[in-house]
Amino acid sequence: MESQGTTILHETVSYVPYPLPARQFDRNTTEPISFYLSSLEELLAWKPTSDDDFNVATMPLANREPPLHSKRPRTLVCHDMKNGYLEDRFIQGSASRDPYVFYHWQYIDIFVYFSHHLVTIPPVTWANAAHRNGVSVLGTFITEWTSGGQLCEAFLAGEAATYHAVAVQLGRIAHFYRFDGWLVNIENTLSEAAARNLPLFLRDLREQLHQDVPGGLVLWYDSVLQSGELQWQNELNEKNRVFFDACDGLFTNYNWKEEHLERMEAQAGERLADVYVGIDVFARGEVVGGGFETDKALRLIRKHGFSAAIFAPGWVYEHLGKENFLHNENRFWGLLAELLPTHSISTLPFSTCFCLGMGTGRFSAGQLPAPPKLFLSLLYKLEEKLPEVAVALELTTQDSGSCHVGNVTGLPGLVTRHQPQPLPTLPPHLSGLLSGCGRRSTAGWMRRCYKLELRDCALHELSLILSRHQPGLQERRFSCRLGEIQVLDADGLHSSLRPVPSLQASQVLWHKDPGTDQLSLSLTLHWSYPHSQARCFRIHCQGQELPQPAQLQLLGVAHATLYRVVGLAVPEPPPKGSCRVEFFVEPVLNEGVAVDQSRWGRLVLVYSNPASTSTYSM
Repeated sequence: MESQGTTILHETVSYVPYPLPARQFDRNTTEPISFYLSSLEELLAWKPTSDDDFNVATMPLANREPPLHSKRPRTLVCHDMKNGYLEDRFIQGSASRDPYVFYHWQYIDIFVYFSHHLVTIPPVTWANAAHRNGVSVLGTFITEWTSGGQLCEAFLAGEAATYHAVAVQLGRIAHFYRFDGWLVNIENTLSEAAARNLPLFLRDLREQLHQDVPGGLVLWYDSVLQSGELQWQNELNEKNRVFFDACDGLFTNYNWKEEHLERMEAQAGERLADVYVGIDVFARGEVVGGGFETDKALRLIRKHGFSAAIFAPGWVYEHLGKENFLHNENRFWGLLAELLPTHSISTLPFSTCFCLGMGTGRFSAGQLPAPPKLFLSLLYKLEEKLPEVAVALELTTQDSGSCHVGNVTGLPGLVTRHQPQPLPTLPPHLSGLLSGCGRRSTAGWMRRCYKLELRDCALHELSLILSRHQPGLQERRFSCRLGEIQVLDADGLHSSLRPVPSLQASQVLWHKDPGTDQLSLSLTLHWSYPHSQARCFRIHCQGQELPQPAQLQLLGVAHATLYRVVGLAVPEPPPKGSCRVEFFVEPVLNEGVAVDQSRWGRLVLVYSNPASTSTYSM
């Protein structure tokens, strides 16, 4: 039933097994998971179903400057973390406090998710994170060892229709899950027939992918030769050029010297940037650099104008340990920074969250042409109560001589710094949309809001300034946590907010713990909402019988218009009665505008035991 935008669902508690597809859901918890395909049969039989919806990336590839397909040398990172699909396979998050994460998106252009499974589909969490930062994401199609040779014989050595079917499926998969292409790695010897058809397959795949994913990429890994022999060349040459010509780029093996780079300059011609020279951060074999000396290899690559493919930068996590991972990660990329040209995201609204994205806690709180009226928001927390410590936001603008910030006019070609004053209260037209400005939450988080009027300006940089009101010689130690910085177009904030339509529920499962006799509930919530208007959704629940009946309990965050509630502890219904639990979906808009609870999606689940109900079960 639906009443005033609220869905009311009546359920009878039942323990009849209802297995969900093991490919898309964890066998133990029923959490949605990312997955791969292991066989040619699986690949050719693949068809999308509603169970795949959790794995579809919702974040479009952000516009960036310079564009990916400019002639500037690029930087590719090839993820290789213990064969992949670890904590990152859990789409709705992992409770692990120390997973491998990547923060340095501004330095890279392409991210390859690598594993040794036949078809590696990038986990949707990686695809969304990369796209948000303007980075293209590729999956991996790999064959290796004796089984790989047999598989290649099956689809490459015969009729064109067979390898065409594989190309079509790979294009469809990239299109459906919304990632940007494939790294193709054939690391096994090929028969004469298979070797002859391989370039044709690559051209077919490239054509299919460009049709399904405009702007997508097919990259070839330096492995087999035109003859079908498996012999890594560590360069582009006449023995493997046929594959380079059939693809969008070549990823070389890692055991190169500078003479290889010198020879490749003539081979690559105008396609220097399409040669991705491999760097193994683990420094296996006779390689240049590696580890904290990776800059040695990168310097040579940049000297000759090639793109770089940094393989397994998770070395800092696997080899040096989890304890000091963030420190070592920042050290590693800091040593490379001067050799890694950055890219910028050129769209508003802009928001950056400083949540590390790990642990059991739930968090709920470049050059850019600036609009005439700019709204900025800073969320921070001082761990110690030190009234003499001041926190301020500073921004810099760059212009050609006509930039005006308030009453200040910038100088031609120079960067001008501004420290706007926080608003004591919001203007009336914004007060109903943006909440919390100028107030400190009960947990100690402070939100400062700023409004600037600009004309003909480019926003160049944002900085956080920490200072003391009363300078002194005595050292004072303190901790300041950053929660979020937002940059919004003030004129783009509107009071007419779209409500979340009625929620739907499916895949309802009940479970009773044999030891504690605790009843728990799992179900999938569905709703509709324009992806262009919300950056994510917060999922809450409430119930009179739950531990804190008057408060909303934050269950998690969804980046798609569905969410799987897993193992929610609920009370046992009385013998001749029922219980109820309510679920809410709160849209988090791109502008950070607060959405009144009356516009959230709401589902009321009324449940009872079989002997005490005459209502139907859904």
